[in-house]
Amino acid sequence: MNEDVIKIILPKRFNGQRIDSAMTEMLPNLSRSKITSSIKAGDALLNGHKFKPKDKVSGGEIINIIIKLNINNQWAAENIPLDIIYEDDDILIINKPFGLVTHPGAGNWEGTLANALLYYNADLSRLDRAGIVHRLDKNTSGLMVVAKNPKSQKYLVEQFQTHSVEREYTAIVYGNMISGGTVDDPIGRDSKDRIKQAVRVNGKDAVTHYRVINRYANHTHVKASLETGRTHQIRVHLSHIGYPLVGDPLYGGRLRFPKKAREEIKETLKAFQRQALHSKKLTLKHPTTGKVMSWEIELPDDMSMLLDVLDSFDK
Repeated sequence: MNEDVIKIILPKRFNGQRIDSAMTEMLPNLSRSKITSSIKAGDALLNGHKFKPKDKVSGGEIINIIIKLNINNQWAAENIPLDIIYEDDDILIINKPFGLVTHPGAGNWEGTLANALLYYNADLSRLDRAGIVHRLDKNTSGLMVVAKNPKSQKYLVEQFQTHSVEREYTAIVYGNMISGGTVDDPIGRDSKDRIKQAVRVNGKDAVTHYRVINRYANHTHVKASLETGRTHQIRVHLSHIGYPLVGDPLYGGRLRFPKKAREEIKETLKAFQRQALHSKKLTLKHPTTGKVMSWEIELPDDMSMLLDVLDSFDK
């Protein structure tokens, strides 16, 4: 782990404020939680002495703070192709294919998006999670944003925390959905299966908006947008209201065929082995310019093919 030492002098205008609050304003590239943890760990000294985050500013104090830079040595850089939609000095927009895990973890220490990012840009090893600020499930495809520096990472994390990032997904579900709507039900870990999430009274707030794009004989093409970003949120919410995603191994239930379905449709549904969910559109404020930027991509081939086959059944 590398370290940077930053020296700041707190001006008189912060008189009476909490020191951690003043430092957060003086160090916009660092989150308040990062600053607070540095103070508590003794990595920040006020006039050469330890202090508490809640201590008040008088003005003129000299603070030296040691910033420990995370070096992801345990994550190997791997030459894995990346589909980069956009890049500048601050951010990367990635089109993640289904089947790619976002970052290393139990059972998946190699072959992840994070491994690919570290190979693409070695400087990302200095950032938490190689600059990744949100995730998509392994078998969900589509758009993700990655930070390229600490300032961008802090800014993007704050946008996700305040739910100001707009994410639009497209999904294919079982059932003939009559109209769109909103699911506003809290989500928490399933009490019977620790791998799954479920709608629970004591869960975290979760809001999903959805609308119908197209209806088929026994399926519906749906657009979904998130106000919150809970684990498996769209999968859980749509299953909860009776429209599970096609191909979803956790929440989809048994494989179902339309009545009098041709063999082509049966074989296509059998072969679709991942949840039919794609992150189609991403809108956010750029970390440096503040400009609202938006990216949109087409459906991957497997979902397009599935829709074509479902459409042919209706003709």
